[in-house]
Amino acid sequence: MKIAMLEPLAVEAAYLEKLAKPFIEAGHSVSLTTKSLTQEEQLELAKDANAIIIANSPLSPELVDAAKNLKMISVAFTGVDHVPAANVKAKNILVSNAQGYATVSVTELVFGSAIAALRNIIPCDAATREGRTKDGLVGTELFGKTFGIVGFGAIGRSVGKIALAFGCSVQAYDPFLKVGEVYDGVPAVELEELLKTSDIISLHLPLTEETHHLINKERLALLKKSTVLINQARGPVIDSEALATALNTGQIAAAVIDVFDQEPPIPDSQPLLHAKNTVLTPHIGFASKESMIRRADIAFENVQAWLDGEPINVKLGD
Repeated sequence: MKIAMLEPLAVEAAYLEKLAKPFIEAGHSVSLTTKSLTQEEQLELAKDANAIIIANSPLSPELVDAAKNLKMISVAFTGVDHVPAANVKAKNILVSNAQGYATVSVTELVFGSAIAALRNIIPCDAATREGRTKDGLVGTELFGKTFGIVGFGAIGRSVGKIALAFGCSVQAYDPFLKVGEVYDGVPAVELEELLKTSDIISLHLPLTEETHHLINKERLALLKKSTVLINQARGPVIDSEALATALNTGQIAAAVIDVFDQEPPIPDSQPLLHAKNTVLTPHIGFASKESMIRRADIAFENVQAWLDGEPINVKLGD
């Protein structure tokens, strides 16, 4: 079998070689990379590959169609919306993800972000450097606030656990939860109820047709003026223009955004770059030294499980 890595996984070459060694010893061909490849380079590696490993950059339909022997894609990422589903389904290609690799990293950034917004840490840093005082920068505590979680999968549940530890009143919405039931100490509520009553709202949804612009102008209007909105899910879950307007008009207090309508670098035309009361990060929630190692491990484990005829973490295909 030919296995080709089309994207770097942010781990050292020696670690990748360690992961590839069992495959090579078993007689498989493995192509590794620690640098970004051009579309042409990716196509050259993939054209004869039986399995490929990618991360979070969009995978072109043309590459999938041109890879005549491709049977398996291991995605070193949680979401798989950057994989052309119609093309892989048409060719009966199995797609596995790296479920769980970034749960800790994303959870920790949620609370770093929430506290940064609630306590005005970035403006406070600027004020200190400019010789100013705390005037106008006194923030609010996380303790005692109502923390709403939209999407209650592994990351959402992890966020809920920490929010409870902070002394928050936690509630969650997920279409797969039964309203009124309690899950891991967190009651399930309707989305509109969560939006109306939460002081902090953290989004942890996959991007689907149903979740695209789930948080739109109408739903933003339900939020309290004191609400802080956090998005570490997928950018298009929020209507960016509507959110920018809500921030600039004081309709909500603040937003902490790690994901946008496209991967960074973000163009100047993105309205959230010019919105008030924002903390913006360049899609860093999933990326820590530890999580990068975990996702590399899982990416290769996915390939091995597929070779063994017992695929794991399957998102598309049988």
